[in-house]
Amino acid sequence: MTQAVAHILEEAEQLSASERAELADRILESLAHDIPPDIAAAQTAEVRRRIAKVESGEVTLIPGDEALAHVRRIVASVRTVR
Repeated sequence: MTQAVAHILEEAEQLSASERAELADRILESLAHDIPPDIAAAQTAEVRRRIAKVESGEVTLIPGDEALAHVRRIVASVRTVR
């Protein structure tokens, strides 16, 4: 991590949760400009496919806190393997 990134991160950690969320959203949005059009189109198609599956009842959504807990368990298990 460069000093500039470390400094920005340190500053960002002083922001409120909503401000950090807005900052993260803006950073992700800026990265979207670097995605090649064919990949962006494929991503859009995949999102639409997944939405259709949810709307049709083919799949059900998992509550966010449950999904995050599952991801955290996976990450923790990977860390212990290393």
